[in-house]
This record gives sequence, C-alpha cells and structure tokens, in this order.
Amino acid sequence: MAATGSPATVIQDARRPRSADGHAAVLAIGTANPSHCLLQDEFADWYFRVSNSDHLAMLKAKMKRICEKSGIKKRHGHLTEEMLAAHPEILDRALPSLDTRMRIAAGSLPDVAAAAAARAIAEWGRPAADITHLVVSTTTGGAAAPGLDLHLAVLLGLRQDVQRTLLYLYGCTAGTSALRVAKDLAENTRGARVLVVSAETGLTFLRSPDEAQFEELVAAALFADGAGSAVVGAGPVSPAERPIFHMVSATQTTLAATARVVELKLGELGIEYRLSAALPAMVCGGIERCLSEALAPHLHGLAGAWNDLFWAAHPGSRAILDSYEAALGLQPEKLAASRRVLSEYGNMLGATVFFVLEEMWRRRGANEEEREKCAWGVMLGLGPGITVETMLLHAAGSQDED
Repeated sequence: MAATGSPATVIQDARRPRSADGHAAVLAIGTANPSHCLLQDEFADWYFRVSNSDHLAMLKAKMKRICEKSGIKKRHGHLTEEMLAAHPEILDRALPSLDTRMRIAAGSLPDVAAAAAARAIAEWGRPAADITHLVVSTTTGGAAAPGLDLHLAVLLGLRQDVQRTLLYLYGCTAGTSALRVAKDLAENTRGARVLVVSAETGLTFLRSPDEAQFEELVAAALFADGAGSAVVGAGPVSPAERPIFHMVSATQTTLAATARVVELKLGELGIEYRLSAALPAMVCGGIERCLSEALAPHLHGLAGAWNDLFWAAHPGSRAILDSYEAALGLQPEKLAASRRVLSEYGNMLGATVFFVLEEMWRRRGANEEEREKCAWGVMLGLGPGITVETMLLHAAGSQDED
C-alpha cells in the first residue's frame, strides 16, 4: 500500500520515537520436558549396553565416575532404546547419521517447544494473537527452512505477520542470547510482546563411546532434552500482565584467547563437541573481571559485592558452577537454583536458563527475606568461544522498584 501524505510528512512520521518506555521485563515463563526419563546412576550401564561397548570396562568405569561427579540425578530425553534399534547408524561411527538425527529432532522438538510456550502464554494472560515477535533458539533442532520458528508459529496459532528470528548453534548461551535479542526488540518497538523459545535435544551429541574422545563422554553424561519459554515486553502493561524480572542491561563478551576452548561443529556424526580441560580454570580466572566490567556502570558500589545479588546462572556443569562459586566467593545458597535444575534436568543447553529463572522466581516467592535483601540479580551463561552472556535483572515487586 502506498504511503499517504506528502513525502515530508511521511518522513516526519517515520522519525517519531517508536521505542517503548522503560526497560523490558520478563512477563511469564514456561518450561517442558519429554516424558521419557533416565536416572543418572543407571546411565553408564544403559549407554554401554545399547552401544555394545561393555567390553570397554575401563572406559565404562570412567563414565560412571563422570556421572557420579556430574551433580545430575536424572534427565529427560526423546531418545529411547527402541529408537536406537530402529536407527543403528546413530551409535555406529562408521555410518553417517546427520540426516537421521536432524529428522528425529525436527519431528520431536516442536511439540515440547510448543508445550513450554503455551505455558508461558497461559501465565502471561493474554491471547497468543497478541504476540508480535517470536525469537527461537536451538543448537540441536535441525538445520532446515522452514525451521522450528515457523512450525512453532503454526502450532501456537500466532498471527501470520508475527516477526520471526531464529538463532542456531549458540550452545549453552542460546537461551540467554535469545532473551537479549528479545529485550532489544521489546524496548525498540512500542507495544511489542516477544515470545522467546529455546528447545534442545541431547540426541545430536550421542554416539558410541571412544577412548580417544573424552569430551564425548562428558557430553553424553550432561546433555538432555527440554524447552523453555518466556514472554518479554516493555512499556505500559495491561491489567492481565505481571512483570517478573526487569531486564536492565545485557552484555556479551568473549574471554581472550579462548576460541578453541569450547567448540561445536555440525558433521556427519551429528554435533561434534570439543571441550578443553582448562575451561573451569579459565572461567575461574576471568569471570569476576568480566562481570565487574558489565555491571559496574549500573550497580555503583555493588560490583564485587556478589553475595548481595541473586544469581540465575546457567548450569553448564557442576565444575562451572563450582568455578563461579570459587571465583566470586559466593555463598552456597546463591547457586542453589542452578544446582537444583542441573540435578533434576541435566544441561538442556539454551533451554536450561528458563528453568533456572523459573526456579529462582519460585524460591523468591517462598522466601520473603530473600526478596527484601536481594532485589538485583544476574543472569549468566557461557557458550562457545568462551562467550559470556550477562544480563542485569531487577526483581519486580521489590521495595526499591521505581
């Protein structure tokens, strides 16, 4: 349709501020998992049996130790023994399996992603048709177009002109990165309501054990399936909306000389995962400076007083959480939400941070002292690079809320 009015008037109208008033906020959170569950203390026996690798006794013993030290009690997944029997190429390193993995992921992830998103929309309290933007992140959800974003829009009944953004292969920062993008969209588009969804499956990492590929044992012991979602908006809220966390600032930085410390690569055997044993030490040595630089402009006098904040840290692994705790001098309860999510669900890559935010909100609701003491908090995630995603949060309903 042609613009009406003189060119000068059209240009003048286009120049009028269209940004929202104030910071974006998380207005609702939803999570979901597949029904199939595997206990961590049974995983090594199952894994070596289904891969016909019981003869690798020493490697199996090593895998059991990894599972015992992982901090994980159970995980959820789409992958079953029946599925492996039907697709032997998944565990056979001599056979290409990428197409099979991508096909299974593309068929299974939309449903769990839609379940998480539907819960977030229901909690939000407004119709799905009021969603203006959709930001979807996935590392494992299939490299195809149309992709998971369009499938979700159809499943959820979003309007046809919803603006879609798809982030792919971000690893553990997929969720935090998607929330950063949603914050920018909400704050720069008056009236926008952004649905953020992250969905992952550990299937793309699983292959038969190999003594020369220690990182793959770690991946098999850590990664799990799940989906997380949030509704993000800025400006005046409707009577149905209840802000949870205000998203005050977001930063992304890369620790120097870490390009090969964590790597993800899509290959014929699925996603290849490379992890340096130096990762926890590098995080421990660099995370405080990184956080201080990100937060100091906004939290005068609080940078360094890390126990005065609440923490929604992505639990990449138990070792990563231990590194945060050691480097920042955090009291044990500060990472309790992250440790519980890791214990109950494993590392669901980008989806995990939504589970942590949900758990943090639940804990704050049950602890009045915590609500009053810690109004400010940090959402934190690490990804390939090492890329550090940091978001400063302010809990809605706090006494010092403007």
